[in-house]
Amino acid sequence: MNRLRWIGKRRGGNGDVQPDRLNVRRRLTVSLLMMVAVLVAGTLGYMAFGYGVIDSLFETVITVTTVGYGEVHPFTAGEQVFSIVLILLGVGTAAYTFSVLIETFMEGYLGGGFRRRKMDQQIRAMDQHVIVCGWGRVGRAIYHNLKASHEDVVVVDASSQRLATVDGYYIHGDATDERILREAGIERARVLITALNADADNLYVTLTARSMCPDIFIVSRAASEQAVPKLHQAGANRVVNPQDLGGARMAALAVQPHVAEFLDVVMHDGGLDFRLEQIEVSEESPLVGETLRSAMVHDQTGTLVLAMRDTGGAFRTNPPPTAEIRAGEVLIVIGDADQVSSLRMLAQDV
Repeated sequence: MNRLRWIGKRRGGNGDVQPDRLNVRRRLTVSLLMMVAVLVAGTLGYMAFGYGVIDSLFETVITVTTVGYGEVHPFTAGEQVFSIVLILLGVGTAAYTFSVLIETFMEGYLGGGFRRRKMDQQIRAMDQHVIVCGWGRVGRAIYHNLKASHEDVVVVDASSQRLATVDGYYIHGDATDERILREAGIERARVLITALNADADNLYVTLTARSMCPDIFIVSRAASEQAVPKLHQAGANRVVNPQDLGGARMAALAVQPHVAEFLDVVMHDGGLDFRLEQIEVSEESPLVGETLRSAMVHDQTGTLVLAMRDTGGAFRTNPPPTAEIRAGEVLIVIGDADQVSSLRMLAQDV
């Protein structure tokens, strides 16, 4: 039963509707149909009095719109009565249709469609961007930190009400749906972050994303310890429990507040020209085969190498000057923007 309820909820996630928008569209459709019905009825009525098709349509239009060009032919008593009825019905219908059209444009529903198409075009042009699935508290925090790092981000969420607060690119739909992930540009994305509330949802998104893009880097949120190994098995490169991270940070602030605050400043203060970054060493880099001393990394660039991570994922912290730099290795360095940029150029042979 729980499984069925979960599947039913998932399938309904992409059916989130916007009542106001649907209501206006329905009213617009009904009013246009009413207007067409009045024009057809008026045309047929005048044809019954012996008018031609064009004359009947012309007489109906000028009567309904109250333009006042004058009758095509002098009216008989019967035609006058018919015109009175047509005016009473037609003018009211035309006024209602016009008011709905104005409301549609004023509320931006049609304009929203144009903006949506423009946004879709911009998303299709993105490359190496980040997809964030889930626009809750965690998703919003992730988004703002990514934007502070000048990353291109696309948000995916099933709630139009939540997405109304996004100040960037977004896709409305269920992140477990392959079609929605393709609309978000998963084939061109560099990273996918799934920050949904339920472990089952994050597991499904991770499994779907990994099956679609074997090389994409996936970061998944976990709400329980039991979900961590399952998310790794589903294909997540990293699994994060926000509660654990929040607890660890609070403990660090209690025990070593200056260290914790310094790391916050270095990692997240965009106004500070001093940063902690990772740099991957390419196979073509002149640094390959050199030691930190022989490469004179610090002397040439001014950066300080805090750690080195090999292709197997093992860290060498506080590496000695004799540590050899290998291809594919990741250097964890600290320095200002120019220093980090200089080392990156050396590491990637730019």
